[in-house]
Amino acid sequence: MQFTDFSKLDLSRLPSPCFVVDEVAVERNLAILKEIADASGAKVIAALKAFSMWHLAPLTSRYLSGTCASGLHEARLGYEEYGGEVHVFSAAYSEDDFKELLTFADHIVFNSQSQWLRFQPLIKAALKERHIAFGLRINPEHSEGAVPIYDPCAPGSRLGIPLSQLDESLLEEISGLHFHTLCEQGFEPLSRTLDAVEAKFGHLLVQMEWVNFGGDTTLPQMTMIERVWLSELKPFQRSIRFKCI
Repeated sequence: MQFTDFSKLDLSRLPSPCFVVDEVAVERNLAILKEIADASGAKVIAALKAFSMWHLAPLTSRYLSGTCASGLHEARLGYEEYGGEVHVFSAAYSEDDFKELLTFADHIVFNSQSQWLRFQPLIKAALKERHIAFGLRINPEHSEGAVPIYDPCAPGSRLGIPLSQLDESLLEEISGLHFHTLCEQGFEPLSRTLDAVEAKFGHLLVQMEWVNFGGDTTLPQMTMIERVWLSELKPFQRSIRFKCI
């Protein structure tokens, strides 16, 4: 069975208000994600901004490699409740938040090179104590969003660094790149985004150890997952030799 039959649920037994989650359906989707990861070689992590019900953290951690967060408190939730790798991206970090993130986050992504430069003394000190992967969010200037206000690649967007504003001389110790263009969309928009990223940033991808696709790709049918992810992710990683996240 892939979904719970909620027609048999006795609502009188539930407190109100409350959230009711179909754990069977959640585990079904987690199993699909793990199959994608195992078959493609990519890592799949849980976006806590989208679903942060930590009561299901033990279940989630059995299938996924870790969590991604949009700030300190989400990152702490991932670290304390989920385990695995902790990835964090924020449009900007306060110094206090950043100092704390350096003590436990595994991947930290910056929205600008100015923040990367600002925190260099803290970064150098932290790297003497433990390994941390640092990345930059790039803007491939390729729009797939239907609503401009929600499009991170819309003209004038300050989310991510366009190639024209990227200082390639400041990439030392940057091990990965992050992009995000989608909003609950299928594989075709992601495939077009990959083409745009390779076209603009391909010469930099060959220097990187990992790339984060940003999420928001909806789960299609299993046959589509097999055809798309196995045919696209493996060649993409082989040709550029990095880990997809």
